[in-house]
Amino acid sequence: MNRRALVLRLIAGGGAPLLAPWAASATEPASWQSQFDASKLPWKSAFATAAADFPLTATTVRGRFPDAVAGTLYRNGPAGHDLGGERYHHWFDGDGMVQRFVIAGTEVHHEGRYVATAKRVAEVQAGRRLTEGFGTVFKDREAPASPDTMNAANISVLPVSGELLALWEGGSATRLDPHTLETRGLKTWRADLAGVPFSAHPRVEPDGTIWNFGVSAHRGLLLLYEIGPDGVLKRADAVPIRDMPLIHDFAVTAGHLVFLLPPLVYDAQRRAAGASVLDAHVWRPEMGMRALVIDKQDWKRQRLLALPTGFLFHLGNAWEETTAHGTVIHLDCARSADASGLLADTREVMRARLVGTAGPTLTVVDLHLGTGQATQTDLGIEAEFPCIDQRLVGQRHRRVFHATSTAGGLPLWSAIACTQIETGASQSFSYGPQTVVEEHLFVPDGRGPGWVIGTAFDFTRKKTVLSCFVANALADGPVAQATLAHALPLGLHGVFVANGWT
Repeated sequence: MNRRALVLRLIAGGGAPLLAPWAASATEPASWQSQFDASKLPWKSAFATAAADFPLTATTVRGRFPDAVAGTLYRNGPAGHDLGGERYHHWFDGDGMVQRFVIAGTEVHHEGRYVATAKRVAEVQAGRRLTEGFGTVFKDREAPASPDTMNAANISVLPVSGELLALWEGGSATRLDPHTLETRGLKTWRADLAGVPFSAHPRVEPDGTIWNFGVSAHRGLLLLYEIGPDGVLKRADAVPIRDMPLIHDFAVTAGHLVFLLPPLVYDAQRRAAGASVLDAHVWRPEMGMRALVIDKQDWKRQRLLALPTGFLFHLGNAWEETTAHGTVIHLDCARSADASGLLADTREVMRARLVGTAGPTLTVVDLHLGTGQATQTDLGIEAEFPCIDQRLVGQRHRRVFHATSTAGGLPLWSAIACTQIETGASQSFSYGPQTVVEEHLFVPDGRGPGWVIGTAFDFTRKKTVLSCFVANALADGPVAQATLAHALPLGLHGVFVANGWT
């Protein structure tokens, strides 16, 4: 067996040492359910469990969705938060549900289906949770045999080769039928990659090349993928990372893969003592933020640069330029001072409590590969779920679309914005204090400035709304809206595909 195959099999099959038995959780899970039920906060239904799949249903449309957005918006997110009276302790634990909004002018139809992972099927049949989640360890349960035993398929989606992949953080992608959302089983890119982590934030370049990563925290290994436009794996290998942090996203440039490594570091001893995957990570601010830059052609060529301490989930985009002093990589991200949002806010919403940690702000980072220096500039604009025109992935871009906030008292955001990253100029649209905003995406239009589409949860009316805006006139409000007859659980990430992609 060669080195690569050995490394990859250790990641995929090392279930026993990776997920060793642990002590029971100190908190009784049922108390979380009772606290959630007792809460009077008006937005709590955003984190309620969807009782069943949502059949294909027409929405109520105001206005007309432009021809450029004729297609399907797919979204994914945790929707099954409790089962058998037990409630998860973290938003990111819930069973994944994929939504599709089929958009055609004055008609929009919606459908939502739970991803039928092996975990969900077994637990629904048993009527109780059988194993842990990312942030929850239940009392007196069996240890997961492998990462896919706890795969919730609940973060994002990726269309590739006529299929839709539901993505998780620590295990395999799950194959779905893009027309019916029926689950087809796990995606195996290569025999020795079965069960190996395939992260939820792949980057797709303009030519269709897909780059992704996976993290084996217990092994201290970062797995890298290169997948061709035809959906066929071209390369995969693992590189060692010292003090492995929690990594949720990355970026690509013309010549490099770029990872920002926050000082939220995995501690194997905590995991062995009974901590959840999340609680096995330790905040070590003295380490600062590390920027890892990997050559796309030769993954052994790496640079490590130092940045001030901070935490992030998401990057917008990165691009590089050649200067007299060497290559400079420019990137933007939604950066926080620390990991409180992950460790506290996204946990407490599971019992309908509001922590109110300050949200991340849009930050521009410059990595000078020639000198080894790294700098960052905080634009002072609250931002999360950053996205760009996908035709510019890895290339120079000037604007980022993102969620932002203009109202207090909410667990997440209430507005969307477009910010010019070179000047800091920003325009926004607020949905109002009764609405929680989800991720919005840019859709190009060759005849104009393009469009921004996305969903929001109106908790006063208990309805989910899909809106469409002119990309350079967000403040003017939506040109079209589709309102569901019901509310969907708050989700995470999605993708828009034009008609005819399959």
